[in-house]
Amino acid sequence: MTVKELSQEARHEEALKKYVLDVPHLLEEIKDLPPDDQKDQIQWAFEDEAEAQGLQPWELTLKYTSTPEEYETERLKLHKEAAEVLGVEWEEYCEMNNLVV
Repeated sequence: MTVKELSQEARHEEALKKYVLDVPHLLEEIKDLPPDDQKDQIQWAFEDEAEAQGLQPWELTLKYTSTPEEYETERLKLHKEAAEVLGVEWEEYCEMNNLVV
C-alpha cells in the first residue's frame, strides 16, 4: 500500500504504531495507564520526536509511512499546498520554514 492510498488519519495511526516499535521503553513507562492516557502519551511523545527532528508531526507521519522517495515528493507537495493556501510565494515560504529544495 502506498502513502497515497491511506487517509490522513489512517496514515497517522500507522505512523504511531511504527513509532512505538522504535521506542519500546515508552510502552514500558505507560503500561499501567488507562488506554486513553496511553494513546495521549504516545501522541505527545510522537510530537516531541517530530520537534526534535526539526519536523512537523505530519512530516514525521509521512516519514514513517512512506519510502524516502515518496516522503520527499509528498512533503514538498504538501508544503506547496500550504504556501498556496497562505498566499505566500514559494521562495518566501521555503525561507520561513527552513526548506531546502
